[in-house]
Amino acid sequence: MPLDDRNKLNRLEELKSRLFSKNYQTRIEHRDSFSHLDRKDVLDSWKTREKVGPNAANKFFMKTSMFKKFFIFSIAFFVLTLGYAAYIFFVGGNTVSNNNIDISILGNNFTAGGEELPLIVGITNRNNSSLDLADLVVEYPKGSSGDLSSDIERSRISLGTIPAGAVRNENLKVVLFGEQGSLRPVKISLEYRVSGSNAIFIKEKLYEVNISSTPISLLVDAPLVVSPNQNITLNVKAILNATKPAPKILIKLNYPVGFQFVQSVPAPSFGNNIWNLGDLAPGAEHGISISGKMVDVFDGEEKTFNISSGSQSITDKSLIGVVFNSIGYTIAIKKPFIEANLFINGISQREYATDTKTPINVQIRYTNNLDTQVNDLVIQAKISGNAFDRKTIIAQQGFYNSSKDVITWDKNSQNQFKEVNPGDSGSVAFSVSPLSLFSAAGEILLNPSINIEVNISGKQALEGFTVGELNNSTSAVVRIISDVGFSAKALYYSGPFANTGPIPPKAEKTTTYTIIWTLSNTANSISKAQINSTLPPWIVFSGFFLPAAENLSYNPSTREIIWNADRILKGAGITGAKKEIAFQVSFTPSLSQVGTIPVIINAAILTGHDDFANVDVRVNKIGLNTKLDSDIAFPVNGSVVVE
Repeated sequence: MPLDDRNKLNRLEELKSRLFSKNYQTRIEHRDSFSHLDRKDVLDSWKTREKVGPNAANKFFMKTSMFKKFFIFSIAFFVLTLGYAAYIFFVGGNTVSNNNIDISILGNNFTAGGEELPLIVGITNRNNSSLDLADLVVEYPKGSSGDLSSDIERSRISLGTIPAGAVRNENLKVVLFGEQGSLRPVKISLEYRVSGSNAIFIKEKLYEVNISSTPISLLVDAPLVVSPNQNITLNVKAILNATKPAPKILIKLNYPVGFQFVQSVPAPSFGNNIWNLGDLAPGAEHGISISGKMVDVFDGEEKTFNISSGSQSITDKSLIGVVFNSIGYTIAIKKPFIEANLFINGISQREYATDTKTPINVQIRYTNNLDTQVNDLVIQAKISGNAFDRKTIIAQQGFYNSSKDVITWDKNSQNQFKEVNPGDSGSVAFSVSPLSLFSAAGEILLNPSINIEVNISGKQALEGFTVGELNNSTSAVVRIISDVGFSAKALYYSGPFANTGPIPPKAEKTTTYTIIWTLSNTANSISKAQINSTLPPWIVFSGFFLPAAENLSYNPSTREIIWNADRILKGAGITGAKKEIAFQVSFTPSLSQVGTIPVIINAAILTGHDDFANVDVRVNKIGLNTKLDSDIAFPVNGSVVVE
């Protein structure tokens, strides 16, 4: 091993032995960027140097600098605090707060509806600043509604400037409406601005007033319980309680679903539920009697009539502008003691429609809904109207009194009517046929209908020898559908067009024909009348039709021809002018059609709506061929295609 390497190894071994020796003491020397002749020993424990050197001076200087910074920060904070206190003292005291504004309302908490209620509103400004551009806003319900969310009356009073510490009083008058005992809100709002700001600030206060009486009292006299299909009468009375006249007063009834209006005394002024009472003097009374029937209602239901009164609207005379009072009247629907249901041709409904060719079969089904026996049951059916043939009435096990047109079933004809036990049911029946709508004298029956009114009665044994009378009724109306006539004919030698071509039709030669559709009608007007038909592939629509004002169209792609005839008036073609249209088609036979009688136009269908019977009508008409039976001059052999 070279000498140098051995020396290095010896030094390493020596260093290793010193590092792992228990007696080895480590010496740490302090070095920095400065040149020091003296070495600094590191203390073995926390001790205070007795000797103050340069480092001690630096630390003292650092501590002194931090103290100055803290002192300067304290001085600045004190100055800022002093400034803020001065601002609050000299400036902040001039800010305006809603809490320093008082609104007081002096007035009566009770008032009669429709009467002026005086109020004194006081505004107190306890702020150190004035309230600029102040407005007093008063809001209250315009009608009899109990809140401020619907139609309201609003007034604005300019107060100008309210100085600091000032009190401003204003006299107001409001007119409130509503039911007796109800509360009506009056909202008082103060709108103002403050100096140096464009914002609008609001201070509000709510004042409630109790309505001690209504300007118009509404009273209703009507039954509280009715049966399905039972007639009902409501007597409504309006009384003006105000000390001043009320001009242009309206009464309005909102009918519940199921109520069928019949008539009223006096008659309604608008529709069937609004009456104009005119000008009412103080204490004046007006009565209205409304008659109707509860139909399509069921046992256990409740029906409410809503009645309101008030002044007429300026913009619409059929509306109440300001509602003075409104009430509701509820009627309970209860199954009758003796139930009677009317079936016409197997259908139970209030209105029924049929044509003149169909007999009317009526069945009356009864049921005892009581827990007790009903004695001496009587059922009567009265028939009225202008469209029934009295000679065709057949009463099964009943007696028909032709002088009164009344059929009666009682214990004399129905033995079971002597005693009808609880829950027992049964039926009676009769039939009648409608009259022809066109008489031999040439008169048309207008608005043809048959009315059937059924009354059922019986006796109920009560305590002791007392007997109670039980009654119920039902009714139905049968409207007769108008007889609509629809004729279709094909012509060659007659009609509005000059037809050309050979007769009989010849193969590969063109022959033209005229098609005429004619409509007639009897008793009821028909609306939305339309005729639809199609042309065979071998027929061509020429495009000519008369009258030119009629609405006739042809679709080449579907080969459909449509006549929108619109209205067919009652009596058309009978007592009045007929409704008719004519159009022309052409036919070029093929050799394959030789020896046949081809169709010129396919079947046609007339549809429309009977306005009186309130049903749709439909009439079918078969197609027409080259055999022109309606043309008087047409030869016998003119229909078969020849070669």
